[in-house]
Amino acid sequence: MGNKYKILVVEDETNIRSFVKTMLEANDYQVITADSCENGCMMYISHNPDLIMLDLGLPDKDGLELIKNVRSTNSTPILVLSARSDENDKVSALDLGANDYITKPFSTAELLARVRAALRSYRTASNGTFDKFVLHDMVIDYDRRFVTINDEEIKLTQTEYNILALLSFHTGKVMTYERIIKEIWGYSDEGSRKKLQVNMANIRKKLGSKPGDNKYIINELGVGYRIQEE
Repeated sequence: MGNKYKILVVEDETNIRSFVKTMLEANDYQVITADSCENGCMMYISHNPDLIMLDLGLPDKDGLELIKNVRSTNSTPILVLSARSDENDKVSALDLGANDYITKPFSTAELLARVRAALRSYRTASNGTFDKFVLHDMVIDYDRRFVTINDEEIKLTQTEYNILALLSFHTGKVMTYERIIKEIWGYSDEGSRKKLQVNMANIRKKLGSKPGDNKYIINELGVGYRIQEE
């Protein structure tokens, strides 16, 4: 198995579990599987995977319990695959510490892209390589708190820079509105969501993004924001 990334797939539907396992193995990942929350927790402890792909609708317990269990000990990336499309379910999973949330049905290309993003983000954070962040023609220099596009400075306010830097620290991870608000302002009040939206609109405008342009930042409607990846 060598240096292959090890992925734990926790999914009770046999056909989906088999499909995901086959797809991942075909793309050179090592795959272990579980069909319940309890088995998933056991496999997590015994195999120490690099990433967990998790269905929330498990037969014994809600998949959210597995997220809580994992997050009590470490920051292993968790990618939720679920038929639940309700925004509250997405927010709950993300706020508990899931890195991303994909609603079934999903395409193979999208799933593989999200896996790569989650693994890349975790690897970068683990290595502490946070001197600069590069995305397309945009560079964030963390030491100088400086943002450029095509080598030209983008003049952001302190709050705008903090929001952009926060998203870049979690590349590929959906950050919920509440999580961003808590990290940036430390509190949440009635006007917090509007304040975040205004700042985000200013950021996107200064980065040259037009409405609907996802070159740098993706708005997961009703849930939060995710910074784009190469």
